[in-house]
Amino acid sequence: MHPLTHLTTALHEKISSFSTTDHFLLNNHAFSFDKKLFQPLIFSSSPTPTIAFIDGGQAELIVAGNFCVSFIRVAALIMQGEKKILQEKKEFFLLTTAKSHKEEIWYESKIFSEQIDISVPTNQDSFFLNEQDLFVSSQDPSLKSGTERAPITRVAGMARRFAELFLAAQVAKNADFLLLDGTLEKTYSQEEKYLQQLPKNSNALAKSSSLFTTSGNGPSLFLQQNGPSGCWNYQVKENISFVKLHEKAKHVFRFEGTPELLPFLLPGCTDATFLGYPYGLILADQLARVSNEEKKSLQMRFMLDKENKDILEYLTTSNAHDILDGK
Repeated sequence: MHPLTHLTTALHEKISSFSTTDHFLLNNHAFSFDKKLFQPLIFSSSPTPTIAFIDGGQAELIVAGNFCVSFIRVAALIMQGEKKILQEKKEFFLLTTAKSHKEEIWYESKIFSEQIDISVPTNQDSFFLNEQDLFVSSQDPSLKSGTERAPITRVAGMARRFAELFLAAQVAKNADFLLLDGTLEKTYSQEEKYLQQLPKNSNALAKSSSLFTTSGNGPSLFLQQNGPSGCWNYQVKENISFVKLHEKAKHVFRFEGTPELLPFLLPGCTDATFLGYPYGLILADQLARVSNEEKKSLQMRFMLDKENKDILEYLTTSNAHDILDGK
């Protein structure tokens, strides 16, 4: 019998062993499942509020063992129902290099953008984020995966997150509600200062969740299988819920924030490309996304510059796998 047959049999057995009376594990606490916590969501008859949707995108253009050139774009879209009120987009290049500091390898980053004058140091902080916040140890637990030092490319994800939070705080004053793609929990060092800038009307919707039940199941699928029909909100603890935003949606999302926002999201969760996901976040994703074509164009612009010959020599050690993969 083929190994994959044994594998799928074992997986079927694991899935069938999941309990229907499970507990959710959240921040080292267990919360028992209770069907009474399902609250139906219905369309609101109140005046339609303005909602600011925030998302970001990135691409690593040039990667070597000791430096990385990334391109990052963050976008904000304020909508009132189906009407677009405001659209804002900020983008920048990030150069991250390695240096010795305190007898260890640290990563430092510098921002380059047409939207700022880099000859005026104070402009950088007012434009986006403080470069000093991106000065981080390669042994930082929030960046590492396993026991080895964090790869230098991880800093771009941190910069993108900080930029998303910074932009969110800037546009929030123009909207009744703020909705970010992701969570409102701290992941990186120095992130707390950006989270603290967010106003009370801030919310977040995560497409994926790393949470588990005590039997090892995923809470989103567990609730989908055991939840009622229609749209609903299942509140695990204060400000943290799982939500189903379209009756035919196949996805349940983790939501952080005020449940008052949820009824106003329902009319915009009918797009067939991602049923049950707010259309405003779909548009924000499209605005911020760095496509493969755009990435390749930026890479070629860099690589075809004859003056960059000495820089490209560093890529031979790091890009061997990409060459073999035909990337």
